[in-house]
Amino acid sequence: MVITGPTASGKTSLSIDVARRLGCEIISADSRQLFRDLPIGTAAPTTEELAAVPHHLVGTLSLSDYYSAARFEEDALSLLPDIFNRSGGYAVVCGGSMMYVDALVNGIDIMPTVSADVRAKLTRLAEEQGSEGLLALLEIIDPEYYMAVDKQNTKRIVHALEISMQAGVPYSTLRTGTKAIRPFDIKKIAIELPRETLFDRINRRVDAMIANGIVEEAKSVYHLRHLNSLNTVGYKELFEYFDGTMDLDTAIARIKKNTRVYAKKQMTWLKRDESVIRLKAPVSAEDVISLL
Repeated sequence: MVITGPTASGKTSLSIDVARRLGCEIISADSRQLFRDLPIGTAAPTTEELAAVPHHLVGTLSLSDYYSAARFEEDALSLLPDIFNRSGGYAVVCGGSMMYVDALVNGIDIMPTVSADVRAKLTRLAEEQGSEGLLALLEIIDPEYYMAVDKQNTKRIVHALEISMQAGVPYSTLRTGTKAIRPFDIKKIAIELPRETLFDRINRRVDAMIANGIVEEAKSVYHLRHLNSLNTVGYKELFEYFDGTMDLDTAIARIKKNTRVYAKKQMTWLKRDESVIRLKAPVSAEDVISLL
């Protein structure tokens, strides 16, 4: 069972309720909750929530570790057989990183392993020329993907450049779109809320993060701001506050706005996915389990 939806829609609590009733475990499909040291800004499951149900792929990486949707697919598929054996054939996957969910459900094209040398070259380019330099190189190396990629998504731009440089051919030519066959059944549900309700939940979540200490959390990793793991809503804006380019109130307002923009992108992705079963909030564990 995959439980997804936009940020702040209530995925974590619903997943825990479902997993407890099924007696199974949870695999997190959140590209930022993987990293240690960011529990507040990534809205990671609390200590109590982690104790209630066994979780996998939460807080397992250092901020400097490299990770990708392909790695997630590999890790999740390796975890599932043992989880199924322990849990009577059930598992819950919870998260809003749509590329991770898609990689697990549909598979991901086989790509070459990126060498440390290629990664170092792109890191230098990013440090010296920023996102403009990365985009300019992508336009030369893979003009087809350049036209399609979200120009604000640095992670995807870097990934395409890494693969193109390592393979010696454009990244777009390696994307076959062939759907993988999985040896298990999948139900994928998404929590739907009215946009006004969702945006209010996002705003209140950001306020709670401020109250819970995200400013101090961001300050503790400020010296690592060049890492891709910190190219994340919440931290980017606070780093600008630390730089003195905006005041704290402006940074908080910007976090709320950028989180709402991210939620819109998640909803757009879900609208394109015909396999998703959409359940209008409030959604109970019983609603989800009845689909099984």
